[in-house]
Amino acid sequence: MQGVIDREWIVKKTLFVLAMLTVLGIILIIFFVARESIPAFREAGPANLFGADWNPKEGQYGMLIFIVGTLTTTVGGLLLGTPLAIGSALFLTQMAPRRVRSVATRGIEILAGVPSIVLGWLGLTVLVPWLRTLTQSTGTGILAASIILAIMIIPTIATISKDALEAVPPAYKEASLAMGATRWQTIRRVLLPAAKPGIIVAVILGMGRAIGETMAVALVIGPSTAFPTSLWSPTHTMTTKILIEMGESTGVQRSSLFAMGLVLLLLSMALILMVRLVTRERKAER
Repeated sequence: MQGVIDREWIVKKTLFVLAMLTVLGIILIIFFVARESIPAFREAGPANLFGADWNPKEGQYGMLIFIVGTLTTTVGGLLLGTPLAIGSALFLTQMAPRRVRSVATRGIEILAGVPSIVLGWLGLTVLVPWLRTLTQSTGTGILAASIILAIMIIPTIATISKDALEAVPPAYKEASLAMGATRWQTIRRVLLPAAKPGIIVAVILGMGRAIGETMAVALVIGPSTAFPTSLWSPTHTMTTKILIEMGESTGVQRSSLFAMGLVLLLLSMALILMVRLVTRERKAER
């Protein structure tokens, strides 16, 4: 008996240490990025950093263009990918035969494992030329980046939405059908409202995946340091700007890129807090 207690104590303390190491790692990341951002806030100033002009040679380090580019491509990816992902989850849980469900689920899992650089390269070699012919433009820009992001977030949203729909008690569906509702009415008025908190979490996590993407977006977005004026306007996101300029930057410019990363980190943390709030409300309802 004593040996069992000792083993449990060791396992408990080991897991506690590992958890604390994870927390420490997060704190160190935030500390390092914030520390490297201080020179930019001190020498350039917040008004400069959140301005609309980026020209390090002239002392201008505004990141507003890149924030707009990030939000625009993220929203575009969500608008394109979310309906497909939720539709896939509904098909897999409510309509697909067992064999089709198994094959389609494996396909979504495989799509989730495709490296982002591969999707970006396919976008550059296949999607961009097609958009160039269709729109008579360069083919790169917001639309191309949004399509690539939509493909990348579909597995995340579809998988979590599928789990949320499967967690709805079968009695809900049976009661709705027993009262004469059609399958579509049951899905729209019973299953989707019941699974709504889980689906919202799926969309938020998909948004976090889209905001942080770098390589795939960098290959198809342009790039151009200018505000997007149309769906096929080249622009930059915060991640692509950091990727392209960090290697050759020094001084305040380098610190400004870290400040950009800090803003991106805060956005990601805000999304995580949103997930926590949604899940907490879901538990409270239960």
